[in-house]
Amino acid sequence: MRTAVLRVFGATALAVLAATAPATAAAADGGEADRDFTLQDPRITESSGLAASRAHPGIYWTHNDQDAPLIYGVDSRTGKTVATLTLKGVGTPRDMEAISVGPDGDIYVGDIGDNLNGTWDHVWIYRFPEPKELRDQTVRATQYDVRYADGARDAEALMVHPKTGRVYIASKHKDGGGLYEGPARLSASRTNVFRRIAEVPWVTDGAFSPAGDRLVLRGYLLAEEYAWKDGRPVGEGTSVGAPFQGQAESVTYTRDGSAFMFGSEGNQSRVIRVDRPGATPAPGGTTPGGDPQAPGSGSGSGAGGTGAPGGEGNTTVGFLVLALATAAVLGGKRLLRRD
Repeated sequence: MRTAVLRVFGATALAVLAATAPATAAAADGGEADRDFTLQDPRITESSGLAASRAHPGIYWTHNDQDAPLIYGVDSRTGKTVATLTLKGVGTPRDMEAISVGPDGDIYVGDIGDNLNGTWDHVWIYRFPEPKELRDQTVRATQYDVRYADGARDAEALMVHPKTGRVYIASKHKDGGGLYEGPARLSASRTNVFRRIAEVPWVTDGAFSPAGDRLVLRGYLLAEEYAWKDGRPVGEGTSVGAPFQGQAESVTYTRDGSAFMFGSEGNQSRVIRVDRPGATPAPGGTTPGGDPQAPGSGSGSGAGGTGAPGGEGNTTVGFLVLALATAAVLGGKRLLRRD
């Protein structure tokens, strides 16, 4: 959970970006699903994870970076919350950071944050069936204990493979993190050990494509997509043109796999779509809005996009501003570790 110091740094970053970044249009009521939208719910102030619903097209699940067991279902057509889920059967969350939907239709929530990078000897995953009805309700969840084979660490990305159901976690470190693989099946009766299988950059969230053949990982500055084969990322990642966001915390694929949806923390924060070039919709989905566009040229202002209609975005200024904002956030965390 964020501390007062990090809130100050985060607010500073957002203010600087708001003053320099091109404006984007506000979400319109009754608009297209899976397009840019603003989180309208005043309770959602630290959206730290994002997952496209499998059961309800156009709905995205998110949660705060907090100690309350609440999950919000948001309609991308309006940005309004259409379901609030209260988790029952779990303890008090410490730092919920990620959310993903598995092939069984269950929602997985990663209570995996550890800003002191090694304080917790174990973390938790919560799992519950995705509700058939979109309404406020209490849902019973299963809680899994998790530890890493090579010791405790901070993490903000949890991904469930859409074919195998295997859970992966990406750790977060200033010098780069690791991708950790969980057991073939999680157990509620014993500790689940996650083992390092690959090196990854600084990661704040990640997601598998609906077909399970790609993995996207994002950080504060960049996002990269990797080919996925035989349970491992393959080769070097390819930049997907992540948008400029002050507290870049979340990413997911649209339900049909045709685009990425990027989210951030803050009051009324924006979720921005970035289309995948040449994307083929997954079965059961359609590609909204016609032909795919180049990375960064979705309905929002991505890296390499042109910003407001009729004007050119200043990419250099954007990079400098975001780098400054990121440095502020990282600096705040270093100060906290000294306290």
